[in-house]
Amino acid sequence: MFVRQMSYKMKNSNTRWVLGHKVTVHDTSGDYDLMYAETPPHVPGPPPHLHNSYKESFLILEGEMEFMVNGEIKNVKAGESVDIPPKTLHTFGNRSNTTCKWINIHSPKGFREFFEQMGLPADQEKSQENSVAPEIIGKVIATAADFDMVIRT
Repeated sequence: MFVRQMSYKMKNSNTRWVLGHKVTVHDTSGDYDLMYAETPPHVPGPPPHLHNSYKESFLILEGEMEFMVNGEIKNVKAGESVDIPPKTLHTFGNRSNTTCKWINIHSPKGFREFFEQMGLPADQEKSQENSVAPEIIGKVIATAADFDMVIRT
């Protein structure tokens, strides 16, 4: 028997600029967090970090993203994905001249709070620019452990 699952619509109120990336968090019924993101050209990623508990996956929908995974650099293009196991040092950024659109999943649930607390509402003036202000970067570094992020520089 087929059971129709509840579908979730994109809500603009869930869209935030987080460290230069436009992130929309989606509600899910499973034990994972789901985000859709757009990264403008030449936007770096977060500082190299790892998660002790979270598994993380990225699916590139349009454009390309450069990933560093345990010191290895990978250029991931539309239609390709990257899986990041727990305790794996990683970061990413868009070094290309076009916007990259991508899906991000964290499992188990919980990392969504990082995007909601560190991000600035997308409808605020200069929110992309302000999302990389020194005060925000400092807040991310100071509270990283609260979100199971271990930053390595």
